Amino acid sequence: MASDPTPERSLTKLVPLEAVFFDIDGTLCDSDPLHHIAYQDVLSEIGYNNGVPIDEEFFIKNIAGRSDEEAAKNLFPDWDLEKGLEIIHKKDVRYRVLASQNLEPVKGLYDVIKWVRERGLKRAAVTNAPRINAELMISKLGLLDFFQVVIIGSECERSKPFPDPYLTALKEMNVSPDHTFIFEDSPSGIRAGVAAGIPVIGLATRNPENSLLEAGATLLVKDYSDPKLWSALQDLDSAEAKLKEKNA
Repeated sequence: MASDPTPERSLTKLVPLEAVFFDIDGTLCDSDPLHHIAYQDVLSEIGYNNGVPIDEEFFIKNIAGRSDEEAAKNLFPDWDLEKGLEIIHKKDVRYRVLASQNLEPVKGLYDVIKWVRERGLKRAAVTNAPRINAELMISKLGLLDFFQVVIIGSECERSKPFPDPYLTALKEMNVSPDHTFIFEDSPSGIRAGVAAGIPVIGLATRNPENSLLEAGATLLVKDYSDPKLWSALQDLDSAEAKLKEKNA
């Protein structure tokens, strides 16, 4: 496995920090298990895989973090895309029922939300999830008044892993990639951020750590309570203070 870059090299170069972008599924909330259950339900109804439920390894490899179109192609390579998307949309209906009852934030999320708020940073949610799913999750997490912009991959020219959603966020927020960082949990999302020229902190909530590092994560943390993250943020605060002192 590649070694983690030091936090000092990762974040302090971003001062003065302007914005923080967040993915939603698996990054704000531990939603992948709910998506997995929803997929198992709808796929079992059509006898997919001879009625054997898809396991977590298959889910992570073929579905997690991917756009609806990519998931449909992976699941149904021999089907017409529109037919495959009908199954994905049925899954989304089932997922929203589950999410409305069981959605949990990633550990330490609200501490990072507080950190971002206190520094007056701009913030956007950038996701491949359909808007109706994204807004449900943000609402259930109590973050409707936190995000200033919600960027949906399918509403851009291309979804993640292409950079378009993050490039759109930069443009709408009027911020520089040199003064912004991202929280992401999937290789697809990390590749999108890296391709947009933005450093990405990878959250190893579900996906294999090596896949996040290979995708280009600047720093890898377990969740928002990880001491590595807070060490990096403390170093960033120190760099900000030195810059202000220098410019005073």
